[in-house]
Amino acid sequence: MSKPPTAPAVDEGYARYALFVLVIVYVFNFLDRQILSILAERIKADLGLSDAQIGFLYGTAFAVFYALFGLPLGRLADVWTRTRLIALGLSFWSLMTASSALARNFGQLTIARIGVGVGEASASPAAFSMLSDYFPPSKRASVLALYSSGIYIGAGLGLFIGGLIVDRWDDAFAGQAAPFGLKGWQVAFLAVGLPGLLLALVVRALREPVRGASEGRAQAQERHPHPFREFGLELRAVLPPLTLLNLHLIGAGPRVILANLGAALGVAVLAAMMTAWVGTPAQWVALGVGLYAAISWAQSLGVRDPAAFRVIMRTRTLRFSAIGFALLAFTGYGLGFWLPPFFLRVHGVSESSAGLILGGSAALSGWLGVTIGGVWSDRWRQTRPEARLYVGMVCAALPPPLALWALFTESTTLAFIIAFPLGIATSLWLGPGASTTQDLVPPRMRAIASAAYLLVVTFIGLALGPYTVGRVSVALGNLRVAMAIVLVANLAAFVMLALASRTLAADERAVPPA
Repeated sequence: MSKPPTAPAVDEGYARYALFVLVIVYVFNFLDRQILSILAERIKADLGLSDAQIGFLYGTAFAVFYALFGLPLGRLADVWTRTRLIALGLSFWSLMTASSALARNFGQLTIARIGVGVGEASASPAAFSMLSDYFPPSKRASVLALYSSGIYIGAGLGLFIGGLIVDRWDDAFAGQAAPFGLKGWQVAFLAVGLPGLLLALVVRALREPVRGASEGRAQAQERHPHPFREFGLELRAVLPPLTLLNLHLIGAGPRVILANLGAALGVAVLAAMMTAWVGTPAQWVALGVGLYAAISWAQSLGVRDPAAFRVIMRTRTLRFSAIGFALLAFTGYGLGFWLPPFFLRVHGVSESSAGLILGGSAALSGWLGVTIGGVWSDRWRQTRPEARLYVGMVCAALPPPLALWALFTESTTLAFIIAFPLGIATSLWLGPGASTTQDLVPPRMRAIASAAYLLVVTFIGLALGPYTVGRVSVALGNLRVAMAIVLVANLAAFVMLALASRTLAADERAVPPA
């Protein structure tokens, strides 16, 4: 391996600038993702879709590929230039968001959403890793919380920009031919997608921080001789049917391969049963492929990197906390996506009004929530190691009563007002969740551990949350009740995080040095 020039020292001012740029990247990430929510009613009418299909497009079609490609892209972030990776991913998902405007049916929009998921998978594992090297552990939850605030700023902007464009464009060209025959929802996709290409140039110019430097155990800055070979190996481990070939090539024994085949059969049977029970075959085929791919990747990791497998898969706190935070994401995504359609249907407000009020509320409340959660957990952690998990437990307890109040009040004004504290309560966990994973693995495993954490959060939260609300809404004919039902997940989240808090101190002490 050849050594590149010594990386320049990163001062605090530059670290803050890098954090600012990465927050903007995450804003674009969720702006491009969340805009579908405010456009859902127009897209449903134009393309003839159901609530279940809309939930699938926002959740599963995006989430499965976002989660799966996060694993090989997380590996690439561990062995390649992270700034370059984020810039390329940003360019790709921006183009795929813009291409959503060209969709003429459910299948074409599904392909576009898959592309957005693949591109966006490049951002967070690399960003988590970079920020953990830019800032010391004492500030980690606060910094990752500030980064995660991009979720709510982007989601809020998506609602505001989408609602404003779709209302004004369609009103301006009502009864007459619009330029290029575009509908308002198509123009909205173009408007939020294309600017990301310019931001990619700014990201590419960021300095790459020294890995492990924030903890005084900097790793030698050696270029990996074949980073894309590593990416290919990781991709082969998650891309059916190459998963079986991968296990054979890396020397997995017959028992592992037979277990893989058994998992494939079991997942296929489960997907068939769920399709027969609730319908929407695309949902269960996609989720089944994702689940099988995740199992195959875990088997591959166990053969190729037993140390990483032991840390990521067998650390009790990581298992319990990942499931707990994923269940909070289940509720957050389920409520967050369907709240604008709820106001449109139940309270009869327009897209522009819902986008303006809910967008502004989501941006500010989400930013406050993740900031409060990060700072609070960092300060509390000085006296209690389990503080970050305790904040997650608070986040599990607060939203249900607020959500039920907002859903069942007959006052539109009161429902809008309650949405603000609800946004704060549902976003407290982002910084503590991400930083818990970083605290429990050594520096060389941070990006791949983040990808594994995001896989669990994405599968449970994003792939199932919005779809479940949509499918229950179709079954009951009542979106309000469907949104209320998913709040049960918060009880399970509380239990999982309580279990994680019992093992955290011992698991932190057992983190290997490298």
